[in-house]
Amino acid sequence: MNGVEFGIVIALFVVVTVVGFVAARWKRSGSLHHLNEWGLGGRNFGTWVTWFLVGGDLYTAYTFVAVPALVFSAGALGFFAVPYTIVAYPIVFLAAARLWSVAHRQGYVTAADFVRGRHGSNALGVAVALTGIVATMPYIALQMVGIQAVIEAIGITNNHWPLIIAFVVLAAYTYSSGLRAPALIAFVKDTLIYIVVIVAVVYIPYKLGGYDKIFDAAAKALPAKASKGALTLHDAQYLAYSTLAFGSALALFLYPHAVTGVLAAKSRDTVKRNMSLLPAYSLMLGFLALLGYMAIAARVKPANGTNGKPDSNTIVPMLFDNQFPSWFAGIAFGAIAIGALVPAAIMSIAAANTFTRDIYRPYLRPTASPREEAQVSKIVSLVVKFGALLVILFINVQFALDFQLIGGIIIIQILPAVVFGLYTRWFHRWALLIGWVAGIAISFWMLWYVPNPATNHKHFGGAQWALSHIGIDTKSAIWIGIPTVLINMVLAALLTPFFAKLPRGVDQTDESDYHAEAGDVSVGAMPLSPGQETVAT
Repeated sequence: MNGVEFGIVIALFVVVTVVGFVAARWKRSGSLHHLNEWGLGGRNFGTWVTWFLVGGDLYTAYTFVAVPALVFSAGALGFFAVPYTIVAYPIVFLAAARLWSVAHRQGYVTAADFVRGRHGSNALGVAVALTGIVATMPYIALQMVGIQAVIEAIGITNNHWPLIIAFVVLAAYTYSSGLRAPALIAFVKDTLIYIVVIVAVVYIPYKLGGYDKIFDAAAKALPAKASKGALTLHDAQYLAYSTLAFGSALALFLYPHAVTGVLAAKSRDTVKRNMSLLPAYSLMLGFLALLGYMAIAARVKPANGTNGKPDSNTIVPMLFDNQFPSWFAGIAFGAIAIGALVPAAIMSIAAANTFTRDIYRPYLRPTASPREEAQVSKIVSLVVKFGALLVILFINVQFALDFQLIGGIIIIQILPAVVFGLYTRWFHRWALLIGWVAGIAISFWMLWYVPNPATNHKHFGGAQWALSHIGIDTKSAIWIGIPTVLINMVLAALLTPFFAKLPRGVDQTDESDYHAEAGDVSVGAMPLSPGQETVAT
């Protein structure tokens, strides 16, 4: 074990722990016994706080280790994360502002809140809620991979106690401070990561002889490392790459944690400014991906994981360990570890809010007080975190990786109900629900036929579906979320006229709600519709 690296990581961890507990009193305007305060930070975060919060939420520790690891093993394919994070922000620029306005006016806390209020359907609201929770759970578990990679790179093997202690402390200050804790810690996390990445993309190429030698080494090594790896995409990879990037961009802000970051902003203009500023993180992500090529040129070998086999996710930590003095490597490791705590906290809060608002309150306790809602969310956030910890401790991490890929395909199926609902009430609630069922069912049917030879998984081995399955003589594949969400939307459009004579449900929103500004009077928490206590419409 490298004592200097371990000591610096511990010191940084202590700093953010103190910050996490102190955050309970930061920018607080009301009691934390209310979801508006505990789960959304009082809906009072300005431009910079929101920028760090959303950036810290979307650019996770797993991104820090997995994107360079994919570039290290597969070449150009690993850069898909760069275009998709660039494309995402123009797509959601207007939709996110409308969602903020209607949530501000009506007191919505989650996307499922909005869907239920807009379409007057408990069943559709629950479908959106369950989709969000299921898609988020493996995402939380994967944050552990970042911390685990740091622990292995430092030299601590076959010991889960550092991981357990980290998440016990995370659970404690999240329970105490709510969304304010990761929002404040995000300042520390993102500052450290920007410093580490900027230094790395200047110093490591200088040490290795320049970028020309790095790319030359990668070009020679990649064909030998993997049949699909190269500096540029093969012809058969273009469809898979483009649909994965575009589909991921559509899905990104449908995740509950992304919605939470948007709704915590203090104004509609704050949301718009952030959609304009957040692409700066994509520049950092591009630099980050280049670390994969640098690791090839530096001939870095991955550290052994807890199973005794090389863990490719340790490539970035091992690169820093080999190329930098121990003190700077320790700072980099600390940045990665903190980078896991911020998104894990936000994701667990978002999942807990979704469960409380959209399952517990409508079906289990329709008369729940705001204090009870907040208490249930706090407890559920603890359960979610420790569930993710158990996944890492007792289940093969590869399953979490595969399920995270599937998560994007699942979450995109709520796009018609959420995004279309922000602009029109034309779609019938039952048509949207049937479209959602079809999209989910066909997605799982297609995923069943996706093997992963590298892990010997015959089913659910990835997110790309080979076109050869439908008789096309090609090696090309398509990201499953694109055809399935198209089927979802087409069904919803075709069945809407068919259900025209059936009740549509009560729309609790008004057209003016979608243009509400900060300071406009809020209606408050979403009211229960008549009969909601006993009937799922």
